[in-house]
Amino acid sequence: MADSVAAGLGDENETENEDKEKEKRLFSGVKKTEKQAAASDVTETLGFYERKAKCKERKSNVSDLSLVRFISAELTRGYFLEHNEAKYTERREKVYTCLRIPKELEKLMLFGFFLCLDVFLYVFTLLPLRVLLALIRLLTLPCCGLSGSRILQPAQVCDVLKGFIMVLCYFMMHYVDYSMMYHLIRGQSVIKLYIIYNMLEVADRLFSSFGQDILDALYWTATEPKERKRAHIGVIPHFFMAVLYVFLHAILIMVQATTLNVAFNSHNKSLLTIMMSNNFVEIKGSVFKKFEKNNLFQMSNSDIKERFTNYTLLLIVCLRNMEQFSWNPDHLWVLFPDVCMVIASEIAVDVVKHAFITKFNDITADVYSEYRASLAFDLVSSRQKNAYTDYSDSVSRRMGFIPLPLALLLIRVVTSSVKIQGSLSIVCVVLFYLGMITLKVLNSILLLGKSCMYVKEANMEEKLFQNPPSATPSRVSSRANRTKHTREPPGEPAEEGMSASVTTQPTQRDECPASQLPTSESDQFLTTPDESEDKSLIQDDTELTHRAPKKDLLEIDRFTICGNRID
Repeated sequence: MADSVAAGLGDENETENEDKEKEKRLFSGVKKTEKQAAASDVTETLGFYERKAKCKERKSNVSDLSLVRFISAELTRGYFLEHNEAKYTERREKVYTCLRIPKELEKLMLFGFFLCLDVFLYVFTLLPLRVLLALIRLLTLPCCGLSGSRILQPAQVCDVLKGFIMVLCYFMMHYVDYSMMYHLIRGQSVIKLYIIYNMLEVADRLFSSFGQDILDALYWTATEPKERKRAHIGVIPHFFMAVLYVFLHAILIMVQATTLNVAFNSHNKSLLTIMMSNNFVEIKGSVFKKFEKNNLFQMSNSDIKERFTNYTLLLIVCLRNMEQFSWNPDHLWVLFPDVCMVIASEIAVDVVKHAFITKFNDITADVYSEYRASLAFDLVSSRQKNAYTDYSDSVSRRMGFIPLPLALLLIRVVTSSVKIQGSLSIVCVVLFYLGMITLKVLNSILLLGKSCMYVKEANMEEKLFQNPPSATPSRVSSRANRTKHTREPPGEPAEEGMSASVTTQPTQRDECPASQLPTSESDQFLTTPDESEDKSLIQDDTELTHRAPKKDLLEIDRFTICGNRID
């Protein structure tokens, strides 16, 4: 009996144990499902995934996800700049380049300003003397006889033409009433004057771009060898075209000076402020364009010419105002702040414009030294024996600065403002003229010395001994005669080496045939030959290469000064 009771108790205990085990299994299964569900939850934190199931018995702590921990992480988070060293080094170099731009730019501007001053003084000092010598030679020719094939040298012919143009335009300028023009412009509204001034600036650039072509055409027509085939309309039509151009350009500059004078004399200076703000509009039109090195060179030349022209216009305004106030020196100090404000705004605009152009186009500040060397090369090459142009014409082509209209206007203003009466006034005029000659000579000597130094530093000395580019005939004449002269005559001796002197006079070389192909790299294949002419061109191995795009700074002139294109 006892055994049966003990067996019954054992069975009850076993059933109880089994029930407990089943409850534990169910409870553990629930926990497992909860853990699996918790493990399946995925949270995204700062770009990477973190699974909470990795920590088996870790309890969630509210402080781990608190705002305090986020702020402490933001305060203690670090980084290392040396991981991107090249990027930050480049940024630092750009800052240094921007800091160097004002110094390098003003060096170029100062050198270019004195180049323009040298050309401008040439019109007042040496040009009248050269014209006088040419006329003396022309008048004494019957007594001396013909010593050569030419009555006058080509340079003397060009000087005489310049002198005649200046004299004719000076007498024509007497029919233009400056006072009537001043009062006519003063009666206009401020906005209308602002629009007129902007139109005058555009017209001045267009006149400068086309004016030197007219003058060059006149000089070449007057000095072209007579045995060549006539391909022009004659010297007299070209002369009258040049006179008309110089007269119209001088009137345009006079209107500019008159508008600036009205701005200076306005009571509230609103017009002057608007005209100065026009310079800052130039930054918007230039900074955000793509610029290559050659484009920047053209813009620099344009800025040099614009700065010199503005300084001359300010001089004319001061002369006119001083005449109205009977040359009272106290009135000069009244104009002085406005003059300084215009000059300062011009310099600031140029510095900011060039600084950001070089920054956006990855151009170094050393490029301005190359520009200065290119301008110096023009001056040095004009002193060579093989010089093919006058230095004043070279500056006109390079910068678009044509001194004849500006000099004509200044002569007109000075002669109308200053009255010459008595012998003492004549003596003062003579002394002033001698002083200008002295200034011109000293300026030329200093510029020549600096130019030789810049050319030597740029290693451009070997280019001084290269032959000048020969004239290229027109498309029609070139195609008609190119097959006849593809090589030099066999009996013609080779040209001797050039002298390194920069003060010797240019010598006349033997005239080559009219249709001889150019040998200069900058002037090759200005016209495209026909397919039938290719066989004759193959004979010369030096002429097989097509014309390469302009990349040398010495080939960049003012033909694209109004835009940002390179032909």
